[in-house]
Amino acid sequence: MNVVVRHTCDALARAGHRVEVVTRWSDPATPRHEEIDGVVVRRLAVGPTRTVLKGENEAFMAEFGRELALLGPMDLLHSHHWFSGIAALPVARAWGVPHLQSFHSIAAPDRTDLSEGERPESPGRLQGEAFLAQQSDGVIAVSRAEALTALERLGAPPERLSVVYPGVDSTLFHPAARPLVGRPSVLVAARLEPLKGVDLAVRALALLEPGARPVLRIAGGATADDSFGPSLLALAAELGVADDVELLGPQSRTALAALMRESTLVLVPSHSETYGLVALEAAASGVPVVASATGGLVEAVRDGVTGLLVPGREPRDWAAAIGRVVRDRELRDRLGAQGRQHAVTRTWDVVGDVVARAYRSMLPSASVVR
Repeated sequence: MNVVVRHTCDALARAGHRVEVVTRWSDPATPRHEEIDGVVVRRLAVGPTRTVLKGENEAFMAEFGRELALLGPMDLLHSHHWFSGIAALPVARAWGVPHLQSFHSIAAPDRTDLSEGERPESPGRLQGEAFLAQQSDGVIAVSRAEALTALERLGAPPERLSVVYPGVDSTLFHPAARPLVGRPSVLVAARLEPLKGVDLAVRALALLEPGARPVLRIAGGATADDSFGPSLLALAAELGVADDVELLGPQSRTALAALMRESTLVLVPSHSETYGLVALEAAASGVPVVASATGGLVEAVRDGVTGLLVPGREPRDWAAAIGRVVRDRELRDRLGAQGRQHAVTRTWDVVGDVVARAYRSMLPSASVVR
């Protein structure tokens, strides 16, 4: 979500719009107010000056809304994630301006089998998302899959729904200058949590023949459960592939781009994704993707064109897909080249233009949106 918000705001600012990002002040080392590449960032002193878990934000929504209201009317408010929307929608109504909502992820209903990788959500989120989908002036989804969920699960009016796919920085994420040499490597770039399905990557790796087994590199930080990373290493040891798995920890954007260029393929074994930006970043890097045939990943990966989609969660099927790409250089080169060709058309400036058109459609008349 942070990547999408930042790059979309940068693109809007480059197009001449006045953009302000309002967030919570979570790090005392950062200024309360600053301008970054033409985008004004305001950090409100709401809650503790530290990073909190997503579920903790519910306690600060009302205060955040009160502080937001003091900033004065803008042309419109666009909220990202549900707790921002709950704070901002009443402010938009008080100002008499449109409110747009982007969810980036939508809570699983309370009947969902949590073994599918999703955590139980608070009743506040379940009710809040439905309220926002039904009451906001517009809902911008990042994929058709997310739009369908907002329509069917949350009751969003179809005429207020639009889809704006994420973009990619194809200058930062670019192909390697020279062909890869040495042992093949598979990269998983994801938060270390059950929803991302990283354990499936370890299980699939263990089914590959030792002589043809790539190294599995896992790049990402822990969320609420700090034990998930060590549990992956324990699983690797149990399956006899401890020496083939590397836990790299969180990466900067620049470091992640370098890791992608050094990889034979990028693996996205998530239980669900609203889109799957990492798949588009891999495509921009000229690296084929093997991903779950679920949710927005079906839109992020063109099966047989930019990567391979794997239905289901049977490790043997995943091992077969990984092995196929690792063994077949001609296939890798073709998928990588076609991925790059697709990704360079998905610039953030295009995203910014589409978002700006959505904004203008809700305003009486304005060439510049604030």
